Amino acid sequence: MAKGPAYRVPYRRRRQKKTDYAARRVLATSEHPRFVVRISNKTIQVQITKSEIEGDYVLAKASSHELKSKYGWIASGKNIPAAYLIGYLAGKKAKEAGLDYANLDVGLKRVTSGNKIFAVVQGANDAGFEVPVDSDIVPSPEAMNGQVIAEYAKNIDDPFEYERRFSVYLRRGLRPEALPSHFEEVKKHIEENNDE
Repeated sequence: MAKGPAYRVPYRRRRQKKTDYAARRVLATSEHPRFVVRISNKTIQVQITKSEIEGDYVLAKASSHELKSKYGWIASGKNIPAAYLIGYLAGKKAKEAGLDYANLDVGLKRVTSGNKIFAVVQGANDAGFEVPVDSDIVPSPEAMNGQVIAEYAKNIDDPFEYERRFSVYLRRGLRPEALPSHFEEVKKHIEENNDE
């Protein structure tokens, strides 16, 4: 550990590897809200927040729990199609709240091409809410609408392997080959319930 009169103990959340204060300062002092995407092992959460001196204010939010309970999504709540739909829902809610633009805040997540974070961002952009992102790092349309998962399921010949890989889908009454049509149904449901 460093010692000496010039040593300064880092902030607690920095020591816990929870907050990058250099990046947060840039985002918090911007005139635009932040589009905060957080992905855990079970859920995806999106918040559009505005930073003020006294703290952050959440202007709109969406999560995989809401996608399942209100819009009938029965597939995985953390795959790329779910990420796109959560971003789409967040974008619709932001537009309803009178917002048009936000800067992306990924926290400490590593940025890689085709990441779920960028499926969320693309969903928000398709809803009419602007979050700047490079089109080269956004997942393909086939990945976002579930076509890649459906094709993968069709190519599994072993029934035991099929059952093992898609047990959650089958338990909920959804065959993975039907994921693209289920995706379109839920997207339409979001549009109908969140029209401006």
